[in-house]
Amino acid sequence: MGLFASFLDTFCEHCSSQSIYTLAVVGSLSFIALSVVVNVLRQLLFKNPHEPPVVFHWFPFVGSTISYGMEPYKFFNTNRAKYGDIFTFVLLGKKTTVYLGTKGNEFIMNGKLRDVCAEEVYSPLTTPVFGRNVVFDCPNSKLMEQKKFVKFGLTSDALRSYVPLITKEVDMFVEKCPAFKESKGTFDVSKIISEITIYTASRSLQGKEVRDRFDSTFADMYHDLDMGFAPINFMLPWAPLPHNRKRDAAQKKMTETYMEIIRERREAGGEKKEEDMVWNLMSCVYKNGVPVPDEEVAHMMIALLMAGQHSSSSTAAWIVLRMATCPEIMDELYQEQLRILGEDLPPLTYESLQKLDLHSKVIKETLRIHAPIHSIIRAVKNPMPVEGTPYVIPTTHNVLSSPGVTARSEECFPQPLNWNPHRWDEDTAPKDEDEEQIDYGDGMVSKGTNSPYLPFGAGRHRCIGEQFAYVQLGAILAALVRQFRFSNPADRVGIPDTDYSSLFSKPLGKSFVRFEKRGTKE
Repeated sequence: MGLFASFLDTFCEHCSSQSIYTLAVVGSLSFIALSVVVNVLRQLLFKNPHEPPVVFHWFPFVGSTISYGMEPYKFFNTNRAKYGDIFTFVLLGKKTTVYLGTKGNEFIMNGKLRDVCAEEVYSPLTTPVFGRNVVFDCPNSKLMEQKKFVKFGLTSDALRSYVPLITKEVDMFVEKCPAFKESKGTFDVSKIISEITIYTASRSLQGKEVRDRFDSTFADMYHDLDMGFAPINFMLPWAPLPHNRKRDAAQKKMTETYMEIIRERREAGGEKKEEDMVWNLMSCVYKNGVPVPDEEVAHMMIALLMAGQHSSSSTAAWIVLRMATCPEIMDELYQEQLRILGEDLPPLTYESLQKLDLHSKVIKETLRIHAPIHSIIRAVKNPMPVEGTPYVIPTTHNVLSSPGVTARSEECFPQPLNWNPHRWDEDTAPKDEDEEQIDYGDGMVSKGTNSPYLPFGAGRHRCIGEQFAYVQLGAILAALVRQFRFSNPADRVGIPDTDYSSLFSKPLGKSFVRFEKRGTKE
C-alpha cells in the first residue's frame, strides 16, 4: 500500500509539473496572440492624420525590422509605392519615419541641431568601437573641433603625398601575398581588398611608425572591431556576447598600441622623424585651452582608420567584382593609363591620377550603386513639421533618409541598376545645383542635398574623408589595373548579393575572382 501511495504521489507531482508547463505555454501563446490582435486593431482603427502612415506589421516591437534589415532598398521602394515618400515603420520597437528623395535628404541631413540628433542613435554602436569621448560620445561642438583637428591629414598637400605611398603598399602586398604567387589563379576579393585598404590607409593617413606596428594580425583585429557594428548592438552594445568580447579585446589592444607610440614619442623629447596624424593630434588644443588627452588621440586614430576603412574596403571590393564582370572596362582603364601617362607607365602621382577620367568614373558609378551606408538615421528632439504636408513628426520617432534610393531611381538615372561608368561621359547625369556653403564648426562645406548622388552624406555630419576616399580608391584601382586582368570564375555570372547585416553594406560571403598577371603569355 505504501509503495502504491508513493507511486501515486510521484505520478501526481509529474502531472502537476506538466500541467504548470502546459499552462505556461498556453498563457504565453495567448499573450502573443492578444498582442498581435491589439497591434493590428490599433493600426486599422487608430490612425493619426497628423503623422505619416505606418507600414502594416503583425508583431509589436519587431515591426518591420526583419524585412527592412534583409533588403532595405526593396523595403523602401515597396513602401514608397504604397505610401509615397514619407512613411513610418517600427524598427526594434522604435517608430522610424522615412523621408525619401532629395527633399527628405534636405529635411534630415540638414536638420537643425536642436531638432535632430545623430549622437543618440549611433553612440551605442560607435562608442565601444572607437572609445570614449570622441565622435558620437561627446557633444557636437567637441566633435566639430575633432573633425577640424583631423583635417590636418586631408589637405591638398597631404593627399598629394599619399598617392606614391598607397601605390607602393599595393605593389608590396601583391609581391608578398601567397594568393598572387602564381601568374594566374583566384583570390577572395573581400579578404584581400580589406587587407590592402587597411595597409594603405594606415601608411598614408597614420604614418610609417603606425603602419610598421601592424602585421597581418591587424586585419583580424579590424574584423573583431567591425563586429561591434552588428545591428543587435543598437540595443545591447555592452552585452557579454562573444562578438562584443572580441570587439572589446581588439579595441583595448589598438588603444594600447597608439598609446605606446605616443608615450615613446613624448619620452624621446618630441623629435619628429615624420609629420603624421599622431604628431598632429598630440599638439592639438581644444578651444577651452585643454590639450587633447593621449587616450582621446588614440581613440580618434581608431575612429579615423575604421571610418575610412569601411567605405574604402567595401567600395574597392565592389569595383573588383564589377570589373571581373566587365573585363572590357578593365582593358579600357589600362589603355587609358597607357594613353594619358605614357607607354612606360611612370610612377603614379596625385596630378597624374586626376587625369585618369575613366578611373574616376568607375569609382563614382560604383559608389552610386553600392553606397557603403544605406540609411542615415537621426533622433527627433523637437516636433518637426513637414512642409507641404499635414504631418508633424513627434519626438517619439527617429527619422531616416536614404540617398541611395535616389541614386538607384529611374527618374534620376536611366537603367539605374546597370553598372555603367560611361553614363557620366557626357555630363548628362543630374547635378547638384545647391552650392550653398555652410560652416558647422569644422570649416566650410557644401550643404549639397539637392543632388541625387550623395554617397558621403551631407550636412554637419558629411564625411570629411570624401577626398581621401577618392584618392585612396583611385590609387588602388590604378595600381591593380597595371598588374592584373580580372574575370569571373566559370561557376559565377554577375556579382554577389549585398550583405546588409552590419551598419555598412558589403559583398555577401566569400566572392572569388580569377586574376591573370599582365604580361602572362596566353
